Amino acid sequence: MYESYIKEIPIMDMKEEECDRSIIQSILESQKKLKIAHQNFEYANGDLIDYYSYQIKSEQAKIDYLLKQAKNKKLVLDTLNSKKYI
Repeated sequence: MYESYIKEIPIMDMKEEECDRSIIQSILESQKKLKIAHQNFEYANGDLIDYYSYQIKSEQAKIDYLLKQAKNKKLVLDTLNSKKYI
């Protein structure tokens, strides 16, 4: 019955490297969510069409923002090795 919740660490309390890792991780998670939303949109009916279209728009806006943040910090993700280079 009791659920444990993970307390999110405010960005201000993070070290630079942790912040960079968090940005990249958020981009990857948002890309997965966007892919799932696109797949669900293809099979949606009725009101779910609106729901998934808003979800797609929301995730895309989030990815755009995070990519700008990563670009400003000059972060690059090597997807083959899953390592971050500055």
